[in-house]
Amino acid sequence: MSTGDELKAAMSARRDLGPDYEDAVVESFLDKMGQEIDRRVEQRLAQSAPSSKHVARAQTTADGQRLALAIVSIALGTIATLALTLGGGNESMLIPVWIGIIIVNVVFNANRGKSG
Repeated sequence: MSTGDELKAAMSARRDLGPDYEDAVVESFLDKMGQEIDRRVEQRLAQSAPSSKHVARAQTTADGQRLALAIVSIALGTIATLALTLGGGNESMLIPVWIGIIIVNVVFNANRGKSG
């Protein structure tokens, strides 16, 4: 039944039942209209929302990239630390190496949070 038909039926019921039932008729009409609005909103959201599988897959990919970057960062940082410490290199370079690794991870994760 269309909104116009619902309104006509409510008005007819109000006339037939009289003023004693006016509140009940209005409440019933408003309840039906609320349900119709909810149905339409849910329909539009279903049409415009991305599928949950796509969102879950994108989240899993982002999590995997974060984990891979963390593992590679720790491995490269450890190798750089061992090379500089054991190789007799300039140990003062350890701090800039680790700061660079931290910056790369922070920037990557900050950008992933905005797009994902």
